[in-house]
Amino acid sequence: MKLFIKLVVVAAALACARADVSHILHQGGYTTTTPQPGPPNPYVFSYQAGRAPGHVDRQHTEVSDGTGVVRGAFSYVDPKNQLRTVQYVADEHGFHPQLSHEQEDTEAVKQAKRKHFALYNRIAQEHAAEGVNGAPNAAYAAGPRNTEAVAYATHKHLSEFERIAAEHARMRAELEAQRLNNPQDDGQYHGEEEQYQHY
Repeated sequence: MKLFIKLVVVAAALACARADVSHILHQGGYTTTTPQPGPPNPYVFSYQAGRAPGHVDRQHTEVSDGTGVVRGAFSYVDPKNQLRTVQYVADEHGFHPQLSHEQEDTEAVKQAKRKHFALYNRIAQEHAAEGVNGAPNAAYAAGPRNTEAVAYATHKHLSEFERIAAEHARMRAELEAQRLNNPQDDGQYHGEEEQYQHY
């Protein structure tokens, strides 16, 4: 009997020693396993709800075949007491809804659409006004136009540049005058003058 138990223990140890453990990783003293893809996991769910007991004003049903494609539908009663239903498919290309009713734009959305299409049409007309062989028209040949903000920043930069250049010219003139008035100190001012010649 003891021999039989020893044989079973040795057989179990050999089986463990020969087992494939390539999916186990040892990193930093922690043992982790690489997740293996499992079989498809389809599901189905459905629910109904309402604001009052026994009254259903919304419901949702969804089905997944486990391959990444989900189909479903949900319904609700809108503030105008109209039943609205949305059927959808979600797959690797995105979410694709189909509405049971025409979506009516609010006044804000209508105004935004008008503004967008007016701008779109203006830009399309500018792009359509091209010369022969696809050469851009004169407006585009002249280059991009600056916005007011860019024009203001450019003017501010150039004004500051001119102010600094004038200050350096004044300092250069002062050093030159000092050098002419004190010929014995010519070497002292020569290095400072060189400093301002770069501007």
